Amino acid sequence: MSTLYKRPVSIQPNASSYCSGCLHSTATRIIAEVIDELGIRERIIHVLPVGCSTQGLTTWDLDIIASAHGRAPAVATGIKRCRPDNIVFCYQGDGDLASIGLSEILCAANRGENITVIFANNSIFGMTGGQMAPTTLIGQKATTAIYGREALGTGMPVRMCELIREFDAPRLVARCTLRTPQGIRKAREEIKKGFLNQIEGRGFSFIELLTNCPTTWHMSPVQSLEFMEKQTEKYFVPGVFADKDEPFADYSAGYGVSFGGADSRTQGRNQDASPSTEKSADNKARGGDARGEKEVAR
Repeated sequence: MSTLYKRPVSIQPNASSYCSGCLHSTATRIIAEVIDELGIRERIIHVLPVGCSTQGLTTWDLDIIASAHGRAPAVATGIKRCRPDNIVFCYQGDGDLASIGLSEILCAANRGENITVIFANNSIFGMTGGQMAPTTLIGQKATTAIYGREALGTGMPVRMCELIREFDAPRLVARCTLRTPQGIRKAREEIKKGFLNQIEGRGFSFIELLTNCPTTWHMSPVQSLEFMEKQTEKYFVPGVFADKDEPFADYSAGYGVSFGGADSRTQGRNQDASPSTEKSADNKARGGDARGEKEVAR
């Protein structure tokens, strides 16, 4: 009898340290399955952020480098530029990526760094106890929004895919839900595409995974899935926002500004100098420069 379901090689044989019903475990598994399928485990470097995903230290059987809070894309950029043959990915939560790390993720996306970023969005700061995150929904309660988030004063929840798709550089921007088997299969497909983009040198890929947090939502696992269906997915609508085959390096090559070569630049400087040259000649014709005229006046 053949084995249909087994632990991926890229995951250690340990019990999960995530809370019961947490979809971080599902996300971890499908990422590991893709790594095994592509045969890139020995080339992978995972940049570990701060948050619930730090529990990957006891889960992943991969090379891992830790980063400061929110700085995973910046660290991944440095690693990939120094070791371009490695496959570098970040797995970050919404408190880490969309809050303190907002600048890092947007800049990495805009530069078209050839890395893969997987974003777990559960609409709350999970590891630190349930504070409001940039992605917390309107009306959703948190320890720092005990009556529920209000748009007036805290703004609307941040949609990261919609932000990142506005840049020209990203090759893949997708949002998938882990609530259903269909959503999990779609997420696995987009994660695989994100890694293939990096392997083939296309550029930056961003895959958002809608997850839950039964513990800080104060719900049972089943109730948290119902909340995702009725609330989370209504605001954070799953879909593919960008999917481009052309490598960013090829796309961007046609957008350079031409100055016409060194002769043109020299000519430009000479042209810039012409008014002052003419002024100097005019001053001499009138018997001296401006300073000389003032001295004559005195």
